Amino acid sequence: MRILVTGATGFVGGLLTRRLLDDGYEVRCLVRDPGSEPARALEAAGAELAGGDLTRPAGIAGALDGVRAAYFLVHMIGDDDDYPAIERAAATRFGRAAREAGVERVIYLGGLGDESASRHLAARHDAALALREEGPPLTYFRAAMVIGRGSESYELLRGIVEKLPAMPAPDWLETRTQPIGAGDLVDFLREALDLPETGGREIELGGPQVVTHLELVEEMAAALGRRAPRMVPTSSDIARPETVAAGAATVTPGTPEVAAEISLGLTTPSVVGDRSGEELFSVRPKRLDAVLAEAVDGDEAEAAIS
Repeated sequence: MRILVTGATGFVGGLLTRRLLDDGYEVRCLVRDPGSEPARALEAAGAELAGGDLTRPAGIAGALDGVRAAYFLVHMIGDDDDYPAIERAAATRFGRAAREAGVERVIYLGGLGDESASRHLAARHDAALALREEGPPLTYFRAAMVIGRGSESYELLRGIVEKLPAMPAPDWLETRTQPIGAGDLVDFLREALDLPETGGREIELGGPQVVTHLELVEEMAAALGRRAPRMVPTSSDIARPETVAAGAATVTPGTPEVAAEISLGLTTPSVVGDRSGEELFSVRPKRLDAVLAEAVDGDEAEAAIS
């Protein structure tokens, strides 16, 4: 079975591509720049590269030729301020091309939470609707915050703990989330290939623990063996989401634009409300402390080598 992965040079896409290759699949990656370092690394691992840009028609049909299933893992935050419209147009274009190419199923990763409360979540959901309307049967995963070494959420959390002696604690940071480990998320994405009955379904994913965003910072500090930033009770009129988002962009070692968008979405809960889709899978997500410990150990191992 030949599988197409879009967004393969991203965090989740790269992990998934390598997992599929390890499992013996033929993997083709649609990439903007086949000569880039991340793309060459995927090719060295055994993936076939197809040059193409989802914001333009050229290259998409060729990339889908002979493909049985395709992953749509593209996120365009930071590419353009109007990224929601660009993402929806890309999803529409891709869905139509996949249907015309005879692709049996598209697997998509979006976000968990009320899309009306967040520009980022709204963009993710709109892309899913476009894929569902225009393309083959869609397996639509809606995941809570993804934690793993190199993920934007992990990098932001680590930056907060390491760089801030104190942080504002408005009421809206008490909203709840259900973080999932990156490895567990990839397990769900991979196993979906074996479950054709997930086509046409919306599947909510989260880890086994529900925590507030302030508690998540404390968990990160514990994993690092450091003292958590002092939480300063602050009026929501002062510590507005836009203000906190601007601050997050300055402390993250990751992508500032993504960190800002993540922070703007913290006002809405991201907790699994329907586990019926998740129960189709054999995956049992790890606890948050184990996920964070694994990520920190990976960072320390790399630092020791370098």
